[in-house]
Amino acid sequence: MFNNYDKIANHYDTLSRLVFFKSQVNAQINQLKYLPKDRMVLIVGGGTGWILEEIAKIHSSGLKIVYVEISEKMIQLSQKRSYAENDVQFINQGIEDFESSILFDVILTPFLFDNFSEQRAVMVFEKLNGFLEPNGLWFLVDFSLGNGIGDWWKSLLLNSMYRFFKLLSVVEASQLVEMRPYFSKQYELLREDFYYSNFIKASIFRKNR
Repeated sequence: MFNNYDKIANHYDTLSRLVFFKSQVNAQINQLKYLPKDRMVLIVGGGTGWILEEIAKIHSSGLKIVYVEISEKMIQLSQKRSYAENDVQFINQGIEDFESSILFDVILTPFLFDNFSEQRAVMVFEKLNGFLEPNGLWFLVDFSLGNGIGDWWKSLLLNSMYRFFKLLSVVEASQLVEMRPYFSKQYELLREDFYYSNFIKASIFRKNR
């Protein structure tokens, strides 16, 4: 099953830190100070769930979090995390199959869209867009290319990552999809920060009314 990290769930965080040190972690943690309290939050592709512990450091209660992750092993690891008194609902499902009758105030998609082909990335974007309240926040963290700074080594590293995950039959994507054009039509960019020599981009968008 593509975009499912069951095969490397127990080693994912270690592999990530070997390559990127704490850049992937910091890109997500630094966004959390902008997370409003007492809100409905959707996290898609949260991996091993360490982000739940970091959220609890900001808001130890009052949040209702829906945690959607396709990897069963990642869900199992996430359920062992300490998320204080926040209400967390774990859903072991691909986001393509997830449905919700409620709208969320905040959506977090850490390193989600780099897994998909462009056609499916757009489909996932539209689906998530439909789950977000007008004026809601979208925390997007992903890899970034094309800013002219070290493009050669970023492309080399990204291609190596895709080849590695292809060998494991983990991801469907072969190249990075630039999502900014899709956000720019319906969202206002509130903040953008870069990490790992601008290879990792953390953006906060607000959905237009």
